[in-house]
Amino acid sequence: MAEGGVVDLETQRTEVSALLKTQLRRGDTWYLIDSRWFKQWKKYVGFDSWDKYQMGDQNVYPGPIDNSGLLKDTDTQSLKEHLIDELDYILLPTEGWNKLVSWYTLMENQEPIARKVVEQGMFVKHCKVEVYLTELKLCENGNMNNVVTRRFSKADTIDMIEKEMIKIFNIPEEKETRLWNKYMSNTFEPLTKPESTIQDAGLYQGQMLVIEQKTQEGQWPRGSTPKSSYNDAQARRKNF
Repeated sequence: MAEGGVVDLETQRTEVSALLKTQLRRGDTWYLIDSRWFKQWKKYVGFDSWDKYQMGDQNVYPGPIDNSGLLKDTDTQSLKEHLIDELDYILLPTEGWNKLVSWYTLMENQEPIARKVVEQGMFVKHCKVEVYLTELKLCENGNMNNVVTRRFSKADTIDMIEKEMIKIFNIPEEKETRLWNKYMSNTFEPLTKPESTIQDAGLYQGQMLVIEQKTQEGQWPRGSTPKSSYNDAQARRKNF
């Protein structure tokens, strides 16, 4: 690996410094980097004007990017809770992440921690990197005891979730399917707008979604869903 040789330290410093100032734009992907690794890198490249005495010193060479300090579980790559921006991790846009990986590589058996920029706010919209994803519980209508947990971005659509569930539960592609919200009180609400995002649909952490397949006779096991019941469900959710 380059150890700063292929791309000189000053170039590394100026390129990453500029990319850290990138404006957040909805839909862009940013990456989390463990602050401890990043601080070491800053020392190595002399990032701060007051901290250049170890610049280029092999004793402070940071080695491969190591995000293990951010992970609760390395197998599932799930993050520890309550991580704080700039204290525990820093965020870099895709271009910056790709540059660092090309210069230092990523620790073996680690996946990049990529997150999308989403818009938040009812009236005044502002962009933020969605560090923590929404965990949903997924199951089939005929077998609700077999629950699979997956994490999704608030920007993911109902259609994307449905496609993921079709894969998870090995449902033939030609089968007609539909999704339901299941609430604790055994109340079911149809999700009839495939283009809605998780945020639009008001889905929350731990929400259970049920996928239903049309039978060979062309019937829905849960019965028909009049439009009015969907509207009633929408009204209930607003009052929730």
